[in-house]
Amino acid sequence: MAFSIARNGNLPIGQTRHESQKLLNQTTEATLLPQPLDFSGIEDIRDIVKSSVSGELRTVRELCAVMRTLQSARGVFEQLKKLSDDEGSSDRYSSLLEILQNCDFLTELDNKIEFCIDCNLSVVLDRASEDLEIIRFERKRNMNNLESLLKKVSTRIFQDGGIDSPLVTRRRSRMCVGIRASHRSLLPDGIVLNASSSGATYFMEPRDAVELNNMEVRLSNSERAEEQAVLSMLTSEIAESESEIMYLLERILELDLVSARAAYARWIDGVCPVLDQNSEGLESSKTKSSLSVDIEGIRHPVLLESSLRSSSTSVTDLDGGNGIMHSRNLSEGLDDFPLPIDIKIGCATKVVVISGPNTGGKTASMKTLGLASLMAKAGLYLPAKATPRLPWFDLILADIGDHQSLEQNLSTFSGHISRICKILELGSKNSLVLIDEIGSGTDPSEGVALSASILQYLKDRVNLAVVTTHYADLSRLKERDFRFENAAMEFSLVTLQPTYRILWGCIGNSNALTIAKSIGFDKEVLDRAHKWVEKLMPDKQTERKGILYQSLTQERNMLESQARQAGSIHSEIMKLYHEIQDEAEDLDSREEALKAKETQKVKQELKAAKAQIDAIIQKFENQVKNVNSDQFNTLIRESEASIAAIVEAHRPTDILARESYSSLYVPQVGDQVIVKGFGGKLATIVEAPGDDGMALVQYGKIKVRVNKNRLKATPKSQRNAETIPRLKGLAQIQKNSLKPSFDVNDDVDAPFGPAVQTSKNTVDLRGMRAEEASQQLSMAISASRSKGVLFVIHGMGTGVLKERALELLKNHPRVAKFEQESPMNYGCTVAFIK
Repeated sequence: MAFSIARNGNLPIGQTRHESQKLLNQTTEATLLPQPLDFSGIEDIRDIVKSSVSGELRTVRELCAVMRTLQSARGVFEQLKKLSDDEGSSDRYSSLLEILQNCDFLTELDNKIEFCIDCNLSVVLDRASEDLEIIRFERKRNMNNLESLLKKVSTRIFQDGGIDSPLVTRRRSRMCVGIRASHRSLLPDGIVLNASSSGATYFMEPRDAVELNNMEVRLSNSERAEEQAVLSMLTSEIAESESEIMYLLERILELDLVSARAAYARWIDGVCPVLDQNSEGLESSKTKSSLSVDIEGIRHPVLLESSLRSSSTSVTDLDGGNGIMHSRNLSEGLDDFPLPIDIKIGCATKVVVISGPNTGGKTASMKTLGLASLMAKAGLYLPAKATPRLPWFDLILADIGDHQSLEQNLSTFSGHISRICKILELGSKNSLVLIDEIGSGTDPSEGVALSASILQYLKDRVNLAVVTTHYADLSRLKERDFRFENAAMEFSLVTLQPTYRILWGCIGNSNALTIAKSIGFDKEVLDRAHKWVEKLMPDKQTERKGILYQSLTQERNMLESQARQAGSIHSEIMKLYHEIQDEAEDLDSREEALKAKETQKVKQELKAAKAQIDAIIQKFENQVKNVNSDQFNTLIRESEASIAAIVEAHRPTDILARESYSSLYVPQVGDQVIVKGFGGKLATIVEAPGDDGMALVQYGKIKVRVNKNRLKATPKSQRNAETIPRLKGLAQIQKNSLKPSFDVNDDVDAPFGPAVQTSKNTVDLRGMRAEEASQQLSMAISASRSKGVLFVIHGMGTGVLKERALELLKNHPRVAKFEQESPMNYGCTVAFIK
């Protein structure tokens, strides 16, 4: 159905800008589908529906076609809904879903046909009606009886020598047996229904089979009548659903055309155009642009199609004939045919006059604009680059080609003028007018006058008019009215061939004499022609224009070369910039990874050292039970020496210690710090680092934001990290922890354990009531080991919990002292246990 519409040129075209934009939106959504919609089961059943309405009985195959179409249409809708659900966004394919949203898929009719008909065998099923089921049952039973009877008779005839082998067959719609003509007496009351071609064999119906055959005929007729009734019922159902079926087919047809537009867009590697209401609306819009038509690198769609088809054939051959093609790669591999052109027309421009040599591409360029306007109205993508922008035109009125007709008594000029007359009648403020070789076919002076008058008329009555001409006088209209614009098709004076490029704002020359000279025209004829040109255009105006045009072309080529060179340099600079930027960003990540690796290594070494020290302590505790005081002192010294050796082996270097300390340093406002990259000079922190880790520092009058990892603490600013454990004191801490608990003389002077928070020496009171928190804290203090530390996390909140915790710590007999965990943490208190 859609193929027929496309071939007949009846594609839907938006009658308003809103309709055209809706078509474009549908095409855009269809291009986003991860897989094409499956229309394979849908058939053109419009004639079937119309015949059903007129009362004609539909066949089983036709009913099956209706059922397949309904099922396939529902399958398309379900496929579309599934794709929309998988994407997780109901708006992604909203325009496509809207096409089928209000359709009735006639599930009941589909189920009825499927219930009554077996489409694989093309038969009406027994369950289609009760009477049909009964009739078929009776017929089957009667046929069994008839076949049984005839087999017995045929066997008896065979045994009596009346036939070479038992034969049961059907003749004249009745079951019978085969018998030799010479033995027909074996069936005395039999009826001869037929004979073989030689006459040697008769096909006879035995007397006992007559009634059974009559019953078979009656039941067969009844079955046929009941099948006709079922088909009639289904045909009536289709007729009653005519409007729903026809509407569903229209919507499926619309969706099929949308899918075809999307496939075409991928084939030509097209881009979606932007439609503007008109140039006036564009000027007043928020996204103001200086161009009403801004199309870059567009190719003539018809010429591009032939190029794509030839390329697809060659690609198919290269692929071994498998027919697999990729449109994007295909278009990228095309030759420069057709050549892309740029169409740039300002908002204030109403008439564009294109001049230039014959076969220079004037008409093709004008047709490209007209086709692009029609394609955009029909929701088609354009074979262009970037984002093409053009107005929405209500009419595209064109006079292109020779319309002379001997039958209508029209000369070339008459046909030309009659077409322009209709254009002037139909044109509106939103119309596009395209006229090829305006004013041609008559006296040049009258043709110029008439053409100028027509263009003056069009500038006030249409949105845009584009005309081609060889009349130089029409190009001078721009000098008197800013709404006129000139364009020229470029012609190479070196190769004497057109380049098919449009030069906006320029005036083209026909170059007739130059071309004639290049092909070897008679010199005397050319000299005489030059003299005539000088008479027609005094003061060698044409020659000056040619020289000026040539110099401007050379200057333009030079500027284009410089622009390409600048673009290449800019590209190299940006590439180098991005490489440096990537390296700089990678430095931070590598630094963090190195720190993490070093931290993990230190943790592993500390774990190993602790395991060694624990082993020494365990050995000491096992040996101290059975020794005297002298041996005890010896054991202590040996254990201390072993632990000291372990600590010394794992002592970090000064640089590592400083870097580790510096990484734990928390910058505060007013601190004096050293910033990496400032040459070792001191800077002052003006603003503490935020969530992004960036701090504001000041050096002299310069303020700059730097990462806190680049800040190094000075001795003066180290007060913020007093609670950080120092690795240098590990030997002394571990040595003190080795002293036995029964040495009461060391209870007063022995230092407390390291203030390193773990899960075993931490009690979290947050979220508890005051009484519950007091009980938990008391139990934690009682369970703490002697000379240990206890981290009490009470949080800030209203302050009640913190106040109760501090009061309990102050009065508890086992608490030697307590202090805030760090100057930056007000929600945690460290208690030192006696």
